[in-house]
Amino acid sequence: MRVVQPIEWTPAGVVMIDQRRLPAELVRHTYTDYREVAAAIRDMVIRGAPAIGVAAAMGIALGVLRSKAQSVAELRAEFPAICETIARTRPTAVDLFWAIDRMKRRFEDLAANADLQTIRDALVAEARRIHEEKRAIDEAIGRFGAALMPESGQVMTQCNAGALATAGIGTALGVIRIAVEQGRKLRVFVPETRPYLQGARLTASHRCQWRYGKQDRNVSDGRARARK
Repeated sequence: MRVVQPIEWTPAGVVMIDQRRLPAELVRHTYTDYREVAAAIRDMVIRGAPAIGVAAAMGIALGVLRSKAQSVAELRAEFPAICETIARTRPTAVDLFWAIDRMKRRFEDLAANADLQTIRDALVAEARRIHEEKRAIDEAIGRFGAALMPESGQVMTQCNAGALATAGIGTALGVIRIAVEQGRKLRVFVPETRPYLQGARLTASHRCQWRYGKQDRNVSDGRARARK
């Protein structure tokens, strides 16, 4: 299923779409240092709970891969600082801490017996596995949620819960996308979502690009309750 990719692991580094620049510009940044990934999370280059979790995992993997450690002992000493740098970015982001904890467990499973290169490769693989799992979860949510949508009706979103936010097809927008692909006739209302205007900037433009339902004008947050 074709979707926009807000974050990708590549041989050159972690590539992210700068969501602050959308929809006026499509700008991608390539990060080669975990501290750059941390700054991108903190500064909302990437946003949305699931996507932040993927970014956290990739940031840790990048830190381990690019570490100058010459032994497992040296990497073990450096690893907590890598994790703490990522953890300080968004202290209320549940998915971020879930991803950090998972990467920590994987590291500890390996550090007792594996060699340095095996640990590096395994942490990269774990981050990429987290990304793939997020995609699969989104598609499952979409299938189950679409079955609950009316054959014809109205849906209101809030903020942005599409592919940009989840690194998959989206949660709420994934449901709408699959429902429309199944033939349901939906009109989607999009509150602006202040102060970053994720609804007006991201959800509305994303729906136009991928044709999620019948286009309707955006509504201000204050008018959302009046839409019927």
